[in-house]
Amino acid sequence: MSEVTGAKKRKRSDEDEVKEEVKTETKKQAKVDTTGSASGAAIGDYEDWVNQMHPSWREQLRGFLDADRLKPIYNFVSQEYRTTACRPPANEIFTAFAKTPFNQVKVVIVGQDPYPAPNDAMGMSFSVHRGVKVPGSLRNIYKCLQTDKKLAFTPPKHGDLTHWAEQGVFLLNAVLTVRQGAPNTHAKKGWETFTDEVIRLINVNGSHVVFMLWGAFAQAKAAGVSKSKHLVLEACHPSPLSASKGGFFTCGHFSKANDFLVGHGLPPIDWNLPS
Repeated sequence: MSEVTGAKKRKRSDEDEVKEEVKTETKKQAKVDTTGSASGAAIGDYEDWVNQMHPSWREQLRGFLDADRLKPIYNFVSQEYRTTACRPPANEIFTAFAKTPFNQVKVVIVGQDPYPAPNDAMGMSFSVHRGVKVPGSLRNIYKCLQTDKKLAFTPPKHGDLTHWAEQGVFLLNAVLTVRQGAPNTHAKKGWETFTDEVIRLINVNGSHVVFMLWGAFAQAKAAGVSKSKHLVLEACHPSPLSASKGGFFTCGHFSKANDFLVGHGLPPIDWNLPS
């Protein structure tokens, strides 16, 4: 088998396992929508939508925005939110860009698309609203942190990763929206071009950033990141079907990230989350 063929098969396997986890979690929680974004939810006008992002991101993305490259995405997403239930809530689509200003990005964790269950997605990869059961992938992330002997991590009973985001952990999904209950329904609608540009800007204009790339999808998404300029950490995806057989729990990414940051004169991340 060629390396290219093998990589494609690994990517398909990785994506299938993530889809299976999402399907399971969605069935468990497909009951009550308590966080808005029901069918008919207004997404607001374009300027208000873009202004959800921190000014530092809008400045970095000035060329993309000035060329109106985000407007087709806005047109699609606003129509979707008007006509069907979508996730995350309309006012949380750019949460990652609001909580982690560009000049504070120290770690990037790349996900695929938002959790499609009614109450989960909050605009940051792997993070879910408080009060929602912690999804399998995030439980395994917590287990990885617990296994890391250099850290003293106590898993919380919630899955809200805002504390990480506010310290410079940029929780980026490749696609920022999804139809409720239907994974990948907003894939290949333009978001990927936007998030490719986001990763490119971090790679070019950021300094000493740690990229945590879990699974073939994330690794392909950020394949252009300079390994001489940044720290690129790769492991299998933390989904329940992948993590136990691929060495995710012992990858040590979180302490490796802190060692790298401290080595470049930057504060480490406090991975413990408030209760």
